Amino acid sequence: METIFADMTKGIDKKLMQKAGDILKEGGLVAFPTETVYGLGGNALDAEASRKIYAAKGRPSDNPLIVHIADFDALPKIVKEVPKAARDLADAFWPGPMTMILNKNDKVPMSTTGGLSTVAIRFPDNEIADAMILAGGGYIAAPSANTSGRPSPTTAQHVKEDLDGKIDMIIDGGPVGIGVESTIVDLTEDIPMVLRPGYINMDMLREVLGEVRLDPGLHFNDPNFHPKAPGMKYRHYAPKAPLTIVEGPADLVVDKINELSQEGEAAGKRVGIIATDETAARYHHGIIKSIGTRTEEITISMHLYGILRDFDALNADMIYSEAFETPNLGQAIMNRLIKAAGHQVIKV
Repeated sequence: METIFADMTKGIDKKLMQKAGDILKEGGLVAFPTETVYGLGGNALDAEASRKIYAAKGRPSDNPLIVHIADFDALPKIVKEVPKAARDLADAFWPGPMTMILNKNDKVPMSTTGGLSTVAIRFPDNEIADAMILAGGGYIAAPSANTSGRPSPTTAQHVKEDLDGKIDMIIDGGPVGIGVESTIVDLTEDIPMVLRPGYINMDMLREVLGEVRLDPGLHFNDPNFHPKAPGMKYRHYAPKAPLTIVEGPADLVVDKINELSQEGEAAGKRVGIIATDETAARYHHGIIKSIGTRTEEITISMHLYGILRDFDALNADMIYSEAFETPNLGQAIMNRLIKAAGHQVIKV
C-alpha cells in the first residue's frame, strides 16, 4: 500500500480533507493530529475498519479503541444514556484531552470496544482532527498512530516511521501541544474513576464532579497491580534500549546517573541520559538530552515520546532518566515513563 502524506501544517487543505473523509467512509485508515498525540483513525461504526486498526498497529484486540466525535450531539446516539456527570465533564473539558467511558448502545460494534459493553468517547481540541471526524462520518475510532508498544507519535514523522505503507493516509498537522494521551474517566461506576491520568488531573476533575477515585491498579511503582483499563496492562511507550528511572533528591539523582553512565561507558555501551534544562550541564558522560524545564512542565510532556524515539535513532544501549513528579502533569508523565521503563526504578 502507498500511504498518502497530506501536509496541513499551514492550514486545512479542503481537497485532501475530502479525500481523507472518503477513505474513512470506505473503511480505510487515516492518521491525524490531535492536541495530545497523533491518532490512527477508522470508522468507529464499521467492525472491519476497527479490525484494520488492530492489524496495522499490531494491537491486542481486547484493548478498546476510543471513539472520537466532533459534536456533543453525536454522543447520545452511541450510548444508552448520558448521565449528568458526563454533561458536566463535557461542559468543562470538551473539546479537550478527556475521554469518558459510558455504556454503549448497539450502534457501536464490539470490535471497536474490545468486546466490552462500554465505549470510550472523546472530543479532541484540534481543528484538523475535528474536520476529519466530520468528513469521515462523525465517529472515528482512534488509538495512537504507532506500532503497539512503541512510544506514541507526537509528529507526523513518528507516524511515518511506524506505519508508512500500512495505512491509507497520514495528515501532517505539525507537532502536538500536550504530548501525552487523554485522561480517561469511567462514569459507569457509582463514583467516577480515573483509569488513565492525563492533562486533566484529579484536582480539575474533583472541581467538577466532587468525589473522584483513581484506579487502584495505577500503582506506578508496583508491576503487580493490574489497572482496570485493558490497555494499561500492556507494555507501552517503550524505547528499544532498557530505560531506568532514578528517583530522589535532585543532587543525589544527578550523582547516581553520572555514576551509572560512567560505568556504562566504561563497559563500551552507548548511554542515553534524559535530563532537564536545569540539570543537563551537570552530566559528564553519555548522550545527554534535555526533555524540557521543570518550571514549565508541559515542555516535559510534549517532548517525552520524541526523546525516547531520539535515543532509538541514536542506537542507545541503555537510558537513564530523572523522575518528574511535577505538580499538575507529574502523575501523567510518570505513568507513561514508568511503563516505558518496565517499572525499573532506582531510589536514591
